[in-house]
Amino acid sequence: MPQVACYPTRQMQKALVAGGAEPRPEISVVIPLYNEEPNVGPLLDELFSVLHRLGRSHEVICVDDGSKDGTFAKLAEYAAREPALRAIRFRLNFGQTAAMSCGIEHARGDVIVPMDGDLQNDPADIEKLLAHLETGCDVVSGWRKNRMDKEFGRKLPSRIANRIISLISGVRLHDYGCSLKAYRRDVLRDVKLYGEMHRFIPIYASWQGARVTEMVVNHRARHAGKSKYGLSRTLKVVLDLMVVKFLASYATKPIHVFGGFGILSVLCAGLAAAWAVYFKLTGQKDFVETPLPLLAVMFTLVGFLSLLMGLLAEMMVRTYYESQNKRPYLVAEELNGHAPDDQKLRATTG
Repeated sequence: MPQVACYPTRQMQKALVAGGAEPRPEISVVIPLYNEEPNVGPLLDELFSVLHRLGRSHEVICVDDGSKDGTFAKLAEYAAREPALRAIRFRLNFGQTAAMSCGIEHARGDVIVPMDGDLQNDPADIEKLLAHLETGCDVVSGWRKNRMDKEFGRKLPSRIANRIISLISGVRLHDYGCSLKAYRRDVLRDVKLYGEMHRFIPIYASWQGARVTEMVVNHRARHAGKSKYGLSRTLKVVLDLMVVKFLASYATKPIHVFGGFGILSVLCAGLAAAWAVYFKLTGQKDFVETPLPLLAVMFTLVGFLSLLMGLLAEMMVRTYYESQNKRPYLVAEELNGHAPDDQKLRATTG
């Protein structure tokens, strides 16, 4: 994901909260926007009406993803009279995931609620999402059961993608594409978003031990503006899912993927070579009459290159973890424990 200038940083926010300069809100609503000028006013009016009715401290973070219309001007006008609205503008269009990531980084609330800016998500559902969180869940994902979109252009590809994602990830959700969700703050603490991966946050959270559930939310037809989604996004989602699965299963052991493929290729090379020799010895075909020798050479090269790539990947993984003092595990809790020796050393020398 391209680097985007977003200020103040999270460290500055923590310092402000710790120093008592600005209390942390209970709820942060994050809204990425791109060319949604006619929807800004009605969306914020409805959203703030719901938030004021909830009676909880709140903030709304709108990220203008390089809009070419008057979206940011509308946000600036609204922010002048509503102090709970924070508006961020990108210089260029970096995509929904980048905008979502920036909004989450700036969010200070104990609960973070992302949603779309096209008025298709119903702000009234926020209260229901929060109620589900209070039952002990860490992530509540919206399910647009009665989705108001075109069947073949949007709904059918979405259903296929959702089933593939659920099958591969093991996290059973009906609607990964719904932006309206609720997260506890600590679930998003170490999540970094790239590509189109904002829809996979529940998967990251589940793999780290979070309790994920879903609820049916209201979905409304778009009345203004133009949809930014198309069939091409389905292919991008599938490719991003491959990355997510690889990072979840093999990020600390890439040799199992590259090495396994390399060994399989070498075995195929041996089989092709043996078959060619068999043809030669039985007088059926000469080496120049069959592609088997070429296949044997090709599979041999691919196999050894895959093995070398696996070894390089293993070196990169170790450099990644050890250079940043990261751990390839997450500790839920510890009883009568002691700090590791390296932490004690840092504490005494710091």
